[in-house]
This record gives sequence, C-alpha cells and structure tokens, in this order.
Amino acid sequence: MDTTREPAGQRQADGDAAERDSGTLEATETFVAHRSLLFTVAYEMLGSAADADDVLQETWLRWVRVDAAHVNDPRAYLVRITTRQALNRLRSMKRRREAYLGPWLPEPLLTTPDVAADVELAESVSMALMLVLETLTPAERAVFVLREAFAIGYDEIAAALDKTPAAVYQIAHRARRHVEARRPRRSVTARQAEAAADAFRRALETRDLQGLLDVLAPDVVAISDGGGIKQASPRPIIGADKVARFIVGGLTRNDVALTVEATIVNGSPALALHVDGELDGVLAMRVEDTRITGLYFVRNPQKLTHLGSETPLTLR
Repeated sequence: MDTTREPAGQRQADGDAAERDSGTLEATETFVAHRSLLFTVAYEMLGSAADADDVLQETWLRWVRVDAAHVNDPRAYLVRITTRQALNRLRSMKRRREAYLGPWLPEPLLTTPDVAADVELAESVSMALMLVLETLTPAERAVFVLREAFAIGYDEIAAALDKTPAAVYQIAHRARRHVEARRPRRSVTARQAEAAADAFRRALETRDLQGLLDVLAPDVVAISDGGGIKQASPRPIIGADKVARFIVGGLTRNDVALTVEATIVNGSPALALHVDGELDGVLAMRVEDTRITGLYFVRNPQKLTHLGSETPLTLR
C-alpha cells in the first residue's frame, strides 16, 4: 500500500491555493501597471497625497477580490473603483475642510521635470487649478478631472458615477464653465518659470526687498497654510509690496538660519525652505508673463511629513 500518496482533497486544496496565488499575482501586476494613473485621479479629486494613497489601498483591496475573467477593460474598471472611493472620501472630507483653521492649500506633491515639461499635465495638478477645483461639487470635480485631465469618455464616467451619459455631459459642461471663469492662465514656458523662481530664490536668500518686488507681479496673491499648527496669514495677502514685506519680515529673520532649495512641486518650480536645518515649508509659485502671480506657502507639518523620503512622481 502506497502511504505517500497525497489525499485527493489535499491535492484539490493545493490546486485552489495555487490558482488564487496566480490570480493575486496577475491582479497585482495589473494594478501596478495603472498605479500612477489611479494615484493622479485620486490626488486631483482630493488634493491630498495621503488621502490618495488611502484610496489606492481601498481600490487594491476591492480589485484583488474581482474575478478578472469578467473584466473586459481592467484600466476602466480600476478607474471606476478609484473614482467611487475618492468620491466617498471627498464627501466625508467636506466637514473636515470646513473646520480647517486658516486658508487650506493642497498637499504639495513632488514631481519630476517630465511633469513640468508636459504643459497640460502640469496645469492639471497645479496649486492654482487645485484650488479652483475645491469650489466644485464632488460630482463636478470627479467629472472634470476624468474628462478634462484624462479624456475619459462620457459612457465610462457615467458607469463610474452611476449616472447617465447625458447627465455626465451636463455636469461636465457646468464644471468646465465654472473652472474656465476662475482658472489662471499659464503663459510662460517651463524655462521662464524656472528663471522667475531662481530670481525669487536669490532675492529671498539675500533678503533683497527690491529683488522680490522686481519678480512679483503687481497684483500677486500669497496664500499660506499653517493648519493651525504653524504661524500663517489668516487670509490671502494681495499686492507686490505687501507680499514682499510679509516674506522679508516672516521668512528672513536674522535670528534663524534659512536655507532655500529649488524643487518642483505639482508640476511647477517651487522652493523648499529649511529653518535651522529643519523643513519649515514648501513655497509653490504661479508664473505668468515672466512674473510671479501666485505664491502658495504650505507650512502645515501634517502636509510635509512625506516630502523628506518621497521620490518625485511622474504621474500617469
């Protein structure tokens, strides 16, 4: 009698386990292949890299349980899951945003030079546009991001939002009109934006008030976000003179060791400011006609925790 033969039930169980492992591996490979796209969709909808990561985790947990044999288009299916999870989170975040202390800015996202070179992609993740998207309803924001940033078809968006294509078309039209009325115009090349940021950095490092005035547009707007944890202006500062004096008075005090590092945030030139060796904030910029028209200073430590170890993203 052969006592080494494996019982039929055990062989079946081993076969089932191997099949599950194979399915999980295939699901993982598919998810990883589309991860950059899914992250960008979630980030543009939420304005938070941390929340976007959470959405991707939720998307993965749902995706790995899906029978891939019944999925004709994995990319569309994953975008649908991500959109729905981001919408759920966006609605729950509304109360948190309403209770936020001081101006709210998107969580800064380190991006590669390739993103800055792609004008449309850089615009879609820019601080300026992300702030405009904050004024949309959750459904409008989802439709605008999927349609305008990723050119996803109305039928596919309708499936993600459980709406009819006709309804999605109307939402897209309304959202586009709203955004176009408020969207700042980027009229410079990546090199011109870098030149303006470099001039700003030199003036900041040398505490050159006139140098700051030379690179700031007359109607520049500065918004600072301390989240109630770090000191920040409670409202936007408008005008080159006021902004320059605010910067010189607040960021270049003689009693601190200030170092400024050029970087790329949300597809645009930015500065990482270190005070006494510690990251104090990230200053993103909006450049139009070779001058800086918008300054977005994120000091809230909770929005900076990932920047020290984060690898710049290519997105999409």
